[in-house]
Amino acid sequence: MPEGCFSIHQVRTFFPLFDRNNLSRWIKKGLLIRLRREWYTFPELLQRPEFSHYIAGRFYRPSYISLFTALSIYGMIPEAVMSITSVTTLKTTSFENPFGQYTYMTVKPELFFGYKLVMLPNGVGGIGQPQQAWQIAYPEKALLDLLYLYPFYDNENELEQLRLDENFMTTDLDMDRLRKYQQRMAVNALDTRIKKLLKLYDIND
Repeated sequence: MPEGCFSIHQVRTFFPLFDRNNLSRWIKKGLLIRLRREWYTFPELLQRPEFSHYIAGRFYRPSYISLFTALSIYGMIPEAVMSITSVTTLKTTSFENPFGQYTYMTVKPELFFGYKLVMLPNGVGGIGQPQQAWQIAYPEKALLDLLYLYPFYDNENELEQLRLDENFMTTDLDMDRLRKYQQRMAVNALDTRIKKLLKLYDIND
């Protein structure tokens, strides 16, 4: 399949008489991996770390990687995050497969923005096919998503526990993008948390 992961519905689009019992047999033989419900992929892709990011948005969409996962990818927090956390307009859910633990946090449709596409290396997600991409929040949106969805980060002590990289906060954080996204979200409580965070890192408004 060109996407690298596929559903039974896609298979039957090409092969209407396909016997789905074949999928169970191929899984037992180690030829396929079951991702979630009707979704499958190939075991060789376990060797490609980027693919775990791609499938995060492939079989539960719309969604984009954000929150602690995005902060870790950008080097904004010191810890490596083992689970993959995304933002979605669908219901909050989580599940696990051989590629990792996946968690999806719900936001209103009007707050679903501020992400970009990252292309998979050639050959990942579909050999001989056009490159595929996964979606991740910009650093500023990942930070806003975090403070919006985890409202207990509302005081200096809790904000310090995030252990945000000081160099990133004072040098690499795009304040114009942060302010633009913050205004678009238009959440008063979030504005208060951002103000406290910037004060903590001595960043002028």
